Amino acid sequence: MCTLIFMFLLITAFTHTVNAQCSICTKTAQQLGEGPAQGLNSGIMYLMFTPFILVGLIGYRWYKTNKDAEEMPDLNNNIL
Repeated sequence: MCTLIFMFLLITAFTHTVNAQCSICTKTAQQLGEGPAQGLNSGIMYLMFTPFILVGLIGYRWYKTNKDAEEMPDLNNNIL
């Protein structure tokens, strides 16, 4: 878990500004000006990362559940 947190901090520390806009959004952002364009870009990034975070959380829970199930002894096979 500590490694995962370290990797996340390392990745976020060395990221560059990303413009996540299609051609229509870019044209609209140019007409809005600098401030609203930054807000539009942040909203697009938020909408883009939300599914990745959800899938990551579901995958982590699935991994953790399967790992815990494998570590538990099988009580049915221990009955003599």
